[in-house]
Amino acid sequence: PRGDPVEGELIKAALAALDCAYAPYSKHRVGAAIETRDGGIFAGCNVENASYGLTVCAERTALFAAVSAGETAFARIVIVSSTGRPTPPCGACRQVLAEFSQDLEVVMVGGKSEKRAWLSALLPDAFRKVKKGQP
Repeated sequence: PRGDPVEGELIKAALAALDCAYAPYSKHRVGAAIETRDGGIFAGCNVENASYGLTVCAERTALFAAVSAGETAFARIVIVSSTGRPTPPCGACRQVLAEFSQDLEVVMVGGKSEKRAWLSALLPDAFRKVKKGQP
């Protein structure tokens, strides 16, 4: 909830990342901040490219920053966008996030409203690593 001090820090980090977004084509700027299981915070913004397929979303930028620092266990992610509405992660981001945590809490903040969901509800049949002996 918004009274949660860590969530407040996540929102601040996501908003700061939003200010750095590079979105000259869509004008849809996004910032994200992901929280590690031990309370660390990593932020990222979307970075567009003239070759649209090379664009990277804020959620993946934040996740990749965390993984680059050695983190692989996550509790939640906060996403903010320039639209002023709660914006969910795209399908590609959902799948990449699911690689590390199906039970990730996804908090989408826009203006004065927010939506919350578990990643497993947003992507119920994610591709995932299969452990030996599992179908």
